Amino acid sequence: MSGGNATAGLRQNRQRGIEPMTMTKGEPPAGQASAAPPGEDGEAPHRRSHVPGDGTAAAAAIEKARRDMLHDVRGKKRTRIGADALMEALLLQGADTLFSYPGGVILPIYDILGDYPGIRHILVRHEQGGAHAADGYARASGKVGVCMGTSGPGATNLVTGIATAQLDSVPMVAITGNVPGALVGKDAFQEIDITGITLPMTKHNYLVRNADDIPRVIAEAFYIASHGRPGPVHVDITKDALQAETAAEHPSLDAVTAGLPGFRPNLEGHPKQLKTAAKEIAAAKRPLILAGHGVLIAEAWNELRALAEKTQIPVAWTLLGIGLMDEDHPLAYGYMGMHGWKHVNRAIQSADLLIAIGMRFDDRVTGSVRTYAPYARIIHADIDPAEIGKNVAVEVPIVGDAKNVLEGLTHFVKAVDPAERAEYFAQLAEWRTESEGSSWHGSGGWQSGQLTADYIVERIGELTNHEATYVADVGQNQMWLARYTKFKRPHSHISSGGLGTMGFAVPAAMGAALGNPHNETWAVCGDGGFQMTSQELMTLVADRIPVKIAVLDNHKLGMIRQWQELFYAGNYHSSHLPGPDFVKLADAYGVPGFKVSTTDGVDDAIRAAQAVDGPALIWFETVEEQNVFPIMPAGKGLSDLIDGAPEE
Repeated sequence: MSGGNATAGLRQNRQRGIEPMTMTKGEPPAGQASAAPPGEDGEAPHRRSHVPGDGTAAAAAIEKARRDMLHDVRGKKRTRIGADALMEALLLQGADTLFSYPGGVILPIYDILGDYPGIRHILVRHEQGGAHAADGYARASGKVGVCMGTSGPGATNLVTGIATAQLDSVPMVAITGNVPGALVGKDAFQEIDITGITLPMTKHNYLVRNADDIPRVIAEAFYIASHGRPGPVHVDITKDALQAETAAEHPSLDAVTAGLPGFRPNLEGHPKQLKTAAKEIAAAKRPLILAGHGVLIAEAWNELRALAEKTQIPVAWTLLGIGLMDEDHPLAYGYMGMHGWKHVNRAIQSADLLIAIGMRFDDRVTGSVRTYAPYARIIHADIDPAEIGKNVAVEVPIVGDAKNVLEGLTHFVKAVDPAERAEYFAQLAEWRTESEGSSWHGSGGWQSGQLTADYIVERIGELTNHEATYVADVGQNQMWLARYTKFKRPHSHISSGGLGTMGFAVPAAMGAALGNPHNETWAVCGDGGFQMTSQELMTLVADRIPVKIAVLDNHKLGMIRQWQELFYAGNYHSSHLPGPDFVKLADAYGVPGFKVSTTDGVDDAIRAAQAVDGPALIWFETVEEQNVFPIMPAGKGLSDLIDGAPEE
């Protein structure tokens, strides 16, 4: 409006009692939410700051941290930052594969990741899949697996995989990002106390706030994860530590060990205890070696075989010990425990001496300890002294690495002529023939014309010459794979034993295939476990990881249904599990799929999957009410097995 009209307008406003608004310098315009009320004397009011401790260095640091959370612009001049130190450290520790999913606070790592082609980044579809993949990679390769997630839900999604690795003694370094150090404890966006959460399920934890600490911490993390009894180490790094410039050098191995004065695992078995054990072995008439995962971790399978052959003692193994001895070896007796072979458990219950190497007497192995091995004296060797005497009282404890202990024992024991064990071997052979010849052998194979899970895993074993890497999920499929595939080489069997994690197989097989690309890799899943992590099909396709997947679909949560049948009077609540068309699901991800419903199509489907250059899936529609036998009821002992034999 013109000047004259404006003056007339102001005059009309004053007549209506409306005064023009004047603005003080620095005051927001009218209508904004932060407009201040007028002061009592009409002067501009004093603006109040609600920043805690405003004007202090701490308040300034918090304000800067909040800005940095939202403004993440890479400078024109490339300097060495904490993220660089992290990548350098991983390479120096021999890491070549990183399973991860990006997020805000770890974007500084992704910003420089392309500068490190020696690290292969696998973009998983869920952080839990990344943790399981790092686990499978470690078990198949013997190296430390590495996974990473962002703060908050990215970090908590790693937890199940970390716990799985902890209970199965798998070397893993799990890296998470955290909010800038000044915001730690402020409940900032996606902040969670992931250190507090993972403390009970890791060997060690670090919270890194200074970029200069990253080289030392990563070196220590790898050392701790892989030495002594292996396990996961968690490293949480604040975003400002990843962004800050650093000139910190990478420590030598001597510097790392010097910085860990309290970490001194005992690797050598005490000579006195070894000699005592040798005397026990010499006096035994019905001895049995129980070998566990520790033998595989120590790469001591040759030493195990040497001891067994020199003393002519048969060998049984735990679920995680599968593969430590060729199952065709004359002294290989089989898989023990809750779903183990009846003849193996019978041998344990009649033994006068058990030589336990690298196993922890888990409750699924022993059942009721009060009735376990009632006639046996026990030698127990383990690298972790906390495991000895924890679950089962023993006569001869030996703390040490399985390889060293086995070498020492073999040196001290006397050679035994097989003829001296003739009567014992005859008894064991009779029990084995009876066990393997029972009507329940195959847990449903007697149902002529129906497709049973034991038949499928047996054929997978045969058609892969028992040389593949076989990764189990959890439940009935896990037990069938353990019992009927027949394993001939170390690290060929990968399974979640201690935690029993459904959804483990597909991502763990993904890691195993990358950790040991020279062997064919199979993931054997139930329909329940597969549906928990099936999104990783896209990872297999995107990174051309040639995992073959066998989905044993009985339309049930199989082990739940079996327990409900046997122990809950047939109350089958929530064990029926409808699922999708798995071939269509695979096709949606670009994975070739095959469907088999009869025994006639099993071999052709396995061969077709093997012929695919990349991932492939076979949907086996199996009989719905097949049980795993034998089974040891909860709270019972190895002498209380239910063998499933039909009544006369």
